[in-house]
Formats: sequence, structure tokens, C-alpha cells
Amino acid sequence: MSRIAALAVCSLLLLTGCATANAEGTHVGYADRAGPTVIGTDGSAESRVVAALYGELLTGAGQKVRTADASYASPVATAQAVVDGRISIAPAYESTLLRAMPGGQTMPGNMEATLSMALPPGIVALPPAAAQGGVVLAVTRSTAKRHKLSGLADLRRAGTGLTLGGSASGDPDAPSVAALKEAYGVTLTPAGTAGTADVRVLRSTDPAIARDGLVVLADPKAVVPPEHVFPLISAPALDLTGRTALARVNTLLTTPQLAKLTASVDAGETPGRAARAWLRAKGLLR
Repeated sequence: MSRIAALAVCSLLLLTGCATANAEGTHVGYADRAGPTVIGTDGSAESRVVAALYGELLTGAGQKVRTADASYASPVATAQAVVDGRISIAPAYESTLLRAMPGGQTMPGNMEATLSMALPPGIVALPPAAAQGGVVLAVTRSTAKRHKLSGLADLRRAGTGLTLGGSASGDPDAPSVAALKEAYGVTLTPAGTAGTADVRVLRSTDPAIARDGLVVLADPKAVVPPEHVFPLISAPALDLTGRTALARVNTLLTTPQLAKLTASVDAGETPGRAARAWLRAKGLLR
């Protein structure tokens, strides 16, 4: 694992190209210089509203904050911008970030340790929120009732007639029928991106889950890797006060809550307004 972690550090530093270190090995870059904390996003509604939550919490804690002038192409590109010093902080996702590392290795049951070993000096993964932005497998209530489904292992009761597909079926974290067969002994038929699949592969914040009353199936064997959202920061950019402010959101920001916030922004509400309303409702902001 130590060799993998070392390779990961070297690869990410080479990939970003702009990261440097001082004599003590601490990362330095543009975003670490005197001035406001710069928050970046990948441009999606989910990333923008999470970044707005971070910004409101930091502002409430007395820190000067501004949003980066341009968004980035993906969560990985946004994380790279933190690493090379172009921004100070960004929403990041566990497995997505680790996929940028050679081999995508993880330490089973200890994602925090995995991230801490994989990231370069001076770049810190703060504790994650309860919310996940990754892939889930879900069924309609009628399908769940008919086959008595609450978890993926229960799909064995349905025999071989169910299909697997949906809007997130092409996601890197989407499980294949072979992976589900190996882990749970279930037999499903691939249905690509079909929205009519019996077992739907969706992002966990997809508004269809709440709108259609879908039942998300439990995955105790973690066939789908975790994708909790967390603040990826350049260490010099946030002091203890700032880090403590961000930690206040961890328990309260659940996947359903994140889905509602994302849906609000998708519907046209500004990320800042949605974030402020939610934080005030939770007693985290005056």
C-alpha cells in the first residue's frame, strides 16, 4: 500500500504540473497567497450548491471568500485545481478522486486513511458529509413490494426476469450484471440507459428518486464504491475556525437533503440563495 500511495502522490503532482513545495514540504500555490479563500466547482448544480454551502459557512465564520471565475470540466479537474494552487477549496468525492490515482487503490473500511496517504503534502481531505453523490440502484415501490426487495441480495427472489439500466449506467461506478452476480448471486439482463429498466441505475441525487417514490436498494457488500462529498482544501487556506465551520454541515447534509438542494438549483434557484435558506433552516446560519 505504501508503494501505491507513493506512486499516487508522484502521479498526481506530475499530472497537475503546477504544484510546488517549500523547504518544509508544504504545498504552495496561487490560492495560498494572501487574499480571500477561492472556492471552485465543476459547474454541475450539485457542485455549485455544495460550494455555496461551504462559502456561506466560511463567511459566517468571518473568512473572506470568493468563487472562482470559471468552473471546471469535472470533479477530478476541480480537485486538480486545488492541488496545483489555482483554487483553495472544492467539493470532492471519495472514489472519483481516487480514480485519478494509479490503480485506484483503497484501504478497505478506511477511506480517510486512503485519501490521506494518496494526496500530496499540503492538500487535505476534510471529514465527509453524510451525503453521497454517487450511483445507487433503485426499483419502483410496486416492484419492491412484489418481490419483497430492500437490498440487492433480495433480487435473487425475482429470478432471472429483471433488467438493469438507467441514466447513470455509463458511470464509472455503475455495477455490471457480472459484478452483481458475483457479489449477490443475482441474475439481471443489461438494459443500457433505458429509463424503464426494472432495476434503475441512478445518481443518488437524481430527482426521480423522490419524484417517483423509488426504493433505493441497500448494498452491504459495497459493490458500488462510496462517494461521500467532502471539502478538498489547500491546508494553508483554512485555519481551525474555517475547518470547524465546514464540519458543522457533515451530519445534517444527507443524500435526500443534497438531492433537494440540487433540484432547487436545477429548477432555477441560485446556489447561494438555496444554500442560505437551507443553512438557516438547520440553524447553521443567522
